[in-house]
Amino acid sequence: MKQQSVRWGERWPAPAKLNLMLRITGRRSDGYHLLQTVFQLTDLCDWLTFHAVDDGQIYLDRPIPGVAEESDLTIRAAKLLRQETGCRQGVRIEVEKNLPMGGGLGGGSSDAATTLVVLNHLWELNLPEARLMQLGLQLGADVPVFVYGHASWAEGIGEKLEKIEPEEKWIVIIKPNCHVDTKEIFSVKDLTRDSKSITIADFIAGQHQNDCLDVVCKLYQPVESALVDLGAFSEARLTGTGACVFAQFDSKEFAEQAYKVLVKKWRVYLTKGLNKSQLLEMLV
Repeated sequence: MKQQSVRWGERWPAPAKLNLMLRITGRRSDGYHLLQTVFQLTDLCDWLTFHAVDDGQIYLDRPIPGVAEESDLTIRAAKLLRQETGCRQGVRIEVEKNLPMGGGLGGGSSDAATTLVVLNHLWELNLPEARLMQLGLQLGADVPVFVYGHASWAEGIGEKLEKIEPEEKWIVIIKPNCHVDTKEIFSVKDLTRDSKSITIADFIAGQHQNDCLDVVCKLYQPVESALVDLGAFSEARLTGTGACVFAQFDSKEFAEQAYKVLVKKWRVYLTKGLNKSQLLEMLV
């Protein structure tokens, strides 16, 4: 990474992720679920700008309504990085929020990862990627993959990552008008927790179930309706615990056709799957 390429006042992407499959293979003694999943990034992003300050404080421009500033993952990431290194510098963080909250696209986790990665440069801390990923895991299970910045086969609680190269297809995402509570889904008694582990070859061959799907559809009718409407155009899947559902398309033309119909009824995003994040592309 080129240190000179990172400057105060520049906009940095925090991309969305999709879970192309999600299997729950067990549960740890601390309650965390053991998973197998495939992360792919997209060109749909939040955008963060980091401004220098003279007073050593950490600020957030325009806090997200309903989210206390001290609870915001970008603020927590900056404070954790400073705590880890003894850094005394401050920052004012500006977030252009495009990713929906509670959608399973990892928006807050991605914002936190971009904060860790960019401030590591701006504050000249020089922590290695592996350490940033460890810090990210303290903030949330999805943060490490955004620091890693590459499509990944993931195991454990989602922190054991291996680069893979799934097809970079066009994608239509629907965000139903509901907020799925991830903790609620993982606490449901009927949730499948004993799926057989599979291999990357199995996934490539077409095994891409999401073990959360049935539970989410039972509890959140709008998700089931979105799956039906999107499924009229291509195989519709749930990302993570939702609420967002998505479908892949072999061409932009077919994706646009679906988008134009669905946008009349739903909150819809047209995007492209990426195996390397735009954040990493900007840093090389």
